[in-house]
Amino acid sequence: MSTASTPHLAVATPERVALSLPVAGIGYRCLAWLVDASLLFFFWVVAYFVFTLLVSDVLGVFQGLSGVGQTLLVVGIFATQWLYWTLGEVFFHGQTPGKRALRIRVVRLDGSPVGLYESAVRNLCRAVDFLPGVYAAGCISMLLTPHHRRLGDLLAGTVLVREERIDLDKYTATRAPEAGAPSPKATRALTPDEVELVLAFLTRAPGLQADVRRRMGTKLVEKLGGLTSEEQATVLASAEATEAFLRAHVQVER
Repeated sequence: MSTASTPHLAVATPERVALSLPVAGIGYRCLAWLVDASLLFFFWVVAYFVFTLLVSDVLGVFQGLSGVGQTLLVVGIFATQWLYWTLGEVFFHGQTPGKRALRIRVVRLDGSPVGLYESAVRNLCRAVDFLPGVYAAGCISMLLTPHHRRLGDLLAGTVLVREERIDLDKYTATRAPEAGAPSPKATRALTPDEVELVLAFLTRAPGLQADVRRRMGTKLVEKLGGLTSEEQATVLASAEATEAFLRAHVQVER
């Protein structure tokens, strides 16, 4: 699972800040599937054990069912597994237990959270991705597509991305604020999304063009609000002052 040539998904936030999300490769996806498959296997083993306590001849009961009954039973087993994948992704922000363990999640191609429609489609297509066996069709599709997408992802418009921990320690050593600069405590508390947005900007700021860097910093300061016109003028006096203020403000949120 080397990240040397890991593809990235480029998305833009409503604030026009470009983000690059690392795509989960086939290795991450296989390990996450193994975790989920193990949980499902354990569930069915327990269900079978409970059923044997109620019925002595399980195989005989199954063979005694009509063709329609056997078909409905198979469909019910598939539906149970489909609900496991779908409900996990919808209600837990694109993550089943296996994906959470591997720190990957399903998102739309624009980086937004996956919805019921997308999750339902991609998981219904697992039956096709599995053909002719052991997810052969899905693996071939992941190897041939730039963002490692299986057939279900292609139809649903989704992609799996890896979560990256943001190292807040590198923002610990902040430069001293300029004279007259407002304290970060003077502004309101940041939401988790705003903290991520500010950190993403601070990480990428050195590589941006000067005018773009200044403009994005200005928009972030204006978005945070809570400054008087004089304080805002001091913060926006230079790109360095703007970023020092944002860096200090994020530090306060810790």
